[in-house]
Amino acid sequence: MVINTNISAQVSARNLNDSSVMLNRSLARLSSGSKITSPQDDAAGLAVSTRFEAQVSRINAAANNLGNAYSFTQTQDGFLKKVAKSLDRMSELSILSQDITKSDADRSLYNQEFQNLASFVTNSASKDFNGVSLFSGSNLAVTTDGDGASVSISGINLGSASYTGATAANISTTTAAASALTSVKTAITQIAADRATVGANQASLNAYKDNLGTLADNLSAANSRIKDVDVAEESTQYARYNILVQAGTAMLTQANQSTQSVMRLLG
Repeated sequence: MVINTNISAQVSARNLNDSSVMLNRSLARLSSGSKITSPQDDAAGLAVSTRFEAQVSRINAAANNLGNAYSFTQTQDGFLKKVAKSLDRMSELSILSQDITKSDADRSLYNQEFQNLASFVTNSASKDFNGVSLFSGSNLAVTTDGDGASVSISGINLGSASYTGATAANISTTTAAASALTSVKTAITQIAADRATVGANQASLNAYKDNLGTLADNLSAANSRIKDVDVAEESTQYARYNILVQAGTAMLTQANQSTQSVMRLLG
């Protein structure tokens, strides 16, 4: 029996320290919801998780860009609907102006409405979306993934000759009305094609956005398996280490008291 070195107390203290460290780690995991509370927990897993999180952030940003591009095309189509109605009315007026029972004074009234509608079509060509021209005719590149890849959506040009021929016409005479009708019919054909182009752009943007949503979900799930704590399992570990700490504390107390029997020998 010795006094200076209490091996039992040292072993108990070391075991208690180990249990305390594991208990604190379990507490940190449960409170943070993450299995990786420090790099030493899973160095490789932390590296992979960091890359996954950055990739998901980039994908979400690309999805946001696609959403804004879709809003851009919706705004385009909103104007094109109104332009189509204006051209429809302009073609109707062109026919009405060719009525032989109408006088030139009547045609002048028809022409006034015709010119107002033509001005609306012309003014629509200059509209923009957050400073970006809606109808310049230029194709626009939209990012489609987290690596910066892009898809080009076709531009719409309301200032093309197909439209300006109609907006420059007049129906003040029967001859002019007949010529205007030809130009307006050309514009109607063009706007039908342009609206179809907008629809194709929207379908493409939706497909890319849906793909990004699926990819982000899969990456988030993979990251969760690496990083997120299983609360049920970790709660069991917490209970285990909590008991070990309590038992270790009690055993360390007993180990420290074991040397007191020396006093009986000295007495």
